[in-house]
Amino acid sequence: MLNIGIVGATGYTGVVLMSLLLTHPDAKINLITSNTYRGRKISDIFPLLRGRFDEVLQPTDSDYRGACDVYFLCLPHGTSMAKARELFDEKALIIDLSADFRFEDLATYEAAYVPHTAKDLIPRAVFGLPELYRDKIKGTKLVGNPGCYPTSAILALYPLVKQGMLEGDIFIDSKSGVSGAGREGKIGSLFCEVSEGFRAYNVGVHRHEPEIQKEVNKYSPQKISFVPHLVPMSRGILTTVYGRLSKRAKTADILALFRDTYKSDQFVRIMDENVYPDTRYVRFSNYCDMGLKVLDDGRIIVISAIDNLVKGASGQALQNMNVALALPESAGLASIPQYP
Repeated sequence: MLNIGIVGATGYTGVVLMSLLLTHPDAKINLITSNTYRGRKISDIFPLLRGRFDEVLQPTDSDYRGACDVYFLCLPHGTSMAKARELFDEKALIIDLSADFRFEDLATYEAAYVPHTAKDLIPRAVFGLPELYRDKIKGTKLVGNPGCYPTSAILALYPLVKQGMLEGDIFIDSKSGVSGAGREGKIGSLFCEVSEGFRAYNVGVHRHEPEIQKEVNKYSPQKISFVPHLVPMSRGILTTVYGRLSKRAKTADILALFRDTYKSDQFVRIMDENVYPDTRYVRFSNYCDMGLKVLDDGRIIVISAIDNLVKGASGQALQNMNVALALPESAGLASIPQYP
């Protein structure tokens, strides 16, 4: 049985991780931390756990090196790196849900976030998108869990950019539920600020754009434009990607390409022709649903839907744990989406 630690357990990603791990056959949560709620039972903070998991929260800034086989770092960007440096011992698996270990290039990270204080660990980290990097994740001791928007966009783009089937700029339009902003109280996340409204934000400057761009750059020099939007719902991401097929690709069976690319990936579901995803049908699950449309003039539209807190965060983190430790990939993740 694996001993699991969740560092920063009282945010949305922490509570989703606990909910998933409590169904995992090979995992036991033996450490949960929070500076804000230290000394309190987690079930007092989240009553949904009452009677199932009533452990007391330890201080995040205390010393618990060697206490766990796996640590999930559910900390803000810029703070995970210090905790990873403290915990990294070549033995325990560390999965960071912040952006601190998502970038192979230090300059790209620092341009989007903050100066990095654990530079020596960056070469040790693997970008944790299992559908693309499963072989690299196996056996690693440090995973940089992807962002929610990048997960939805990169999975939609990967079959096309890998085969060089796009030309010209790529446009990505994403809509997210409010939980993507985190659990911390912010004016922009208040009910009256969000309800009955629909808006774009961080246009042209969102920090997930370079995360998507770096993955595209591995196959193509094409530029992306990424625009996120806030939708008045609690969870879910719908991403629409617009591109133009290259001359070679215009005669290809693109739907077959997507199905072949993800044929071994149990959490990616490619929809039939003229059928498109809906966030309602991936809620509370680790699935990414995708549909696409090829237009007569060579334009292509790919639409993906994920639950931003599961496949976009905690579920993918658990999937990465399973892959890294050679466990069944669906362990703790087998539940189907919940409807309505």
